[in-house]
Amino acid sequence: MLKLFRKKSPEEQTTEQQSWLKKLTSGLSKTRHKFAEQVSNLFLGKKQIDAELLESLETLLLTADIGVATTDHIIQTLTQRVARNQLHDSETLFAELKNELYQLLKPCEKKIEVASAQNPYVILMVGINGAGKTTTLGKLAHYFQQQNQTVLLAAGDTFRAAAIEQLQTWGQRNQIDVIAQATGSDSASVLYDAVQAAKARDINVLLADTAGRLHNKSHLMEELKKIKRVIQKADTQAPQEIILVLDASIGQNALNQVKEFHDLLGLTALIITKLDGSAKGGIIFAIAERFKLPIAFIGVGEGLEDLQPFDAESFVQALFE
Repeated sequence: MLKLFRKKSPEEQTTEQQSWLKKLTSGLSKTRHKFAEQVSNLFLGKKQIDAELLESLETLLLTADIGVATTDHIIQTLTQRVARNQLHDSETLFAELKNELYQLLKPCEKKIEVASAQNPYVILMVGINGAGKTTTLGKLAHYFQQQNQTVLLAAGDTFRAAAIEQLQTWGQRNQIDVIAQATGSDSASVLYDAVQAAKARDINVLLADTAGRLHNKSHLMEELKKIKRVIQKADTQAPQEIILVLDASIGQNALNQVKEFHDLLGLTALIITKLDGSAKGGIIFAIAERFKLPIAFIGVGEGLEDLQPFDAESFVQALFE
């Protein structure tokens, strides 16, 4: 069912941006306390840049789940700039650190553009159990409706009965139809039918859920390859997006998840959820540095508006607010 929204004025958009930055700042409070505040305290009162300061900074980066490789990259860059006399005191070093973090994230910004010529624009959601796929999918449905797109949901998680009911609840809340079959049905078959239904109804966006699976269980991962193949039989251009949903609280384990899912399916983007409940938000820098994959959305709460497109500048600003 199409739900129409009027176009927002520039003033309303500015107010929403300010509201999101406030939520993001609040949502990152645990990560900020673990990392940004300690970094700020480290630089407080320091005038000279010395080996001890750089070593202490390195330790803080490592303990904030930013990762060894990413930390090495940042410290080496800062050390080289100090050696070239491009950084003269702790204030300029602090500013350059924030810039380095921003530069790591900036290439990973991705706004999903739904092209009308590609109806339906199929977004396949994957991830492990408990990452928040189904909830994220419901929030995405609301987001795309706000962009004046027609949306259809597909209950491809046929393993867990509650997942189908949960998605149907999201559908009712947003007045969106859900393509579903009985628990235990073949997931690929459900998604094939969903693509056909979306094409027949000229739907803009099809959001397809899948069952959560551990990235190290090969037979479950292979099932995802089958799902992808079957979707492509229904529409050779689909899925236009294969998005991995990551729970920020798992820290460094996220790197293994990204690698396994990306090697198997060829991910087009990531969504990082539950940043508000974790002090491990620094993992986003490690993911960005290692994989260079786009980050489409981040989540900092349970509300519909708590999932928003990722913006590198806002993220770094909120982290050091």
